Amino acid sequence: MKKVTRIVLSLFVGILLYGQAKAQNSEGNQNQVAALQRQLASMQHQFDALDKTIDDLTWSQRLGDAVLVDKIIITGPPPAVIKNPTGQGAKNPVRFSAYVFIPTKIDPSKKYPLLVLPHGGVHSNFNTAYAHIIKELTAQEYVVIAPDYRGSTGYGQGFYQLIDYGGLEVEDTKACRDYMLENYDFIDKKRVGILGWSHGGMITLLNLFNHPSDYAVGYAGVPVSDLIARMGYKSQSYRDAYSADYHLGKTADQNVEEYRKRSPAWQAHKLQTPLLIHTNTNDEDVNVLEVEHLIKSLKAEGKKFEYEIYKEAPGGHTFNRIDSYGAKESRMKIYDFLAQYLKPNKKFKDVKELIEASYFPKSGK
Repeated sequence: MKKVTRIVLSLFVGILLYGQAKAQNSEGNQNQVAALQRQLASMQHQFDALDKTIDDLTWSQRLGDAVLVDKIIITGPPPAVIKNPTGQGAKNPVRFSAYVFIPTKIDPSKKYPLLVLPHGGVHSNFNTAYAHIIKELTAQEYVVIAPDYRGSTGYGQGFYQLIDYGGLEVEDTKACRDYMLENYDFIDKKRVGILGWSHGGMITLLNLFNHPSDYAVGYAGVPVSDLIARMGYKSQSYRDAYSADYHLGKTADQNVEEYRKRSPAWQAHKLQTPLLIHTNTNDEDVNVLEVEHLIKSLKAEGKKFEYEIYKEAPGGHTFNRIDSYGAKESRMKIYDFLAQYLKPNKKFKDVKELIEASYFPKSGK
């Protein structure tokens, strides 16, 4: 279905571009083209919503009956940018969705560790690409919550434009942690961790920095670490996404302090929580120089943490999220680190157990 929607969109784009070529010398037609461009943007959000709905239907198929999957709606802070502050409900808390994954065999009279898992990507979302990781975590009897924080795709243009990269997204993620502790008595308040990759790694770091007493441990994989450096080596279209009027509104050179505030490498002095960082020298998305800056900053502040810089690991940006044996070995290191502080009831002994639990889950019935 995703392929079909992309084909339809491509055809529409082709027609639009043809129309642009014919209309380039006509002011009236140029206005029509602008209207078509707005319609195209609206259609993209409709396609994203359709993709999201379809993907949601496949969670149970991917996880089987060993995991209870729920999708909840909670609230985070009001929008960062409010165009009409006096409008009805303009300052209401932002509603957003999150996925809750609970092993079906847990005993509600006992206590279990919680992991918060923010997704990566600018305007991405949490989807079944994470299914194998959810299997691995719940097999160890972790409870997991994964937010589709503000700016995530699949929820319409209005929600998309609520993005606050490195800002209130962090607080939405923290709201998920708070929700779980308030609503589930079997969550151990002292055994709460957070992990994420890429932008999710950045959200992990900023949660640890801004709320150090609320997490026992964190893992940041290939984390976006320095937005100022990132604006320098990324494309103009990437920079434009941040300076949009509904987002930060300015480029890094126009408001360097704001970009600095949202960059973990410039906030390293705040770390108080056990932390593991992984990066990869052939990462095609988050250049290793960003994470090296973070590592050097943490060292300069005298912080205790663990890290590993992988050398040309296959998979690039997703090297330890894919299904290769090497990726599983790397995830095993993550799980070993988390287990020191979260004490899961069924910690994996080795990669063999990880594989067995992931691909041959025991029925929860």
